[in-house]
Amino acid sequence: MINLTPKKGKLLIAEPSLTGDVSFNRSVVLLAEHNAEGSIGFILNKPLDYNVSDLVSEIELPFQVYNGGPVEQDNLYFIHKVPHLIDNSIEIANGIFWGGDFDKAIVLINQKLIAESDIRFFLGYSGWASLQLDQELNSKSWIVVKNEYESGIIEKSSVAFWKEKMVELGGNYLLWSNAPENPSLN
Repeated sequence: MINLTPKKGKLLIAEPSLTGDVSFNRSVVLLAEHNAEGSIGFILNKPLDYNVSDLVSEIELPFQVYNGGPVEQDNLYFIHKVPHLIDNSIEIANGIFWGGDFDKAIVLINQKLIAESDIRFFLGYSGWASLQLDQELNSKSWIVVKNEYESGIIEKSSVAFWKEKMVELGGNYLLWSNAPENPSLN
């Protein structure tokens, strides 16, 4: 089940050897798009120290915001599982959708018709130019796995998500699950 072909809806798990990259060290990325022109994804397991109401004053509820990646970190993005409520959503795969009518999403959040378990906000995204992700896969920077959680990925992913994936992969990855994030602090 590991090292599948990258495809939208799949997960990218950062290899343990990817320690020098501040953005992607111990990251789990949901691929939202992958084609000949490039790839786009969102880091699922890096919460930021503020919530969406800190960034968008019209939103009254304190939904967590995550670091989506190093590209366009001054822009807010979202994935969700309520396309019947948010018009113009783009299906990623298996009940997970990207974007849509942001103004309508704000109204529905404030009316408590969209719960935090339905939507995930990100500052920035992870992006790869044409063939860049393939090169990173060839250099063993990422492991591609199926998103077995489907739309439940929104509530499943947490800070410990990378460690959980290492345990699931087993073998040599199991050893990395308990290693300190910064080995020099050991």
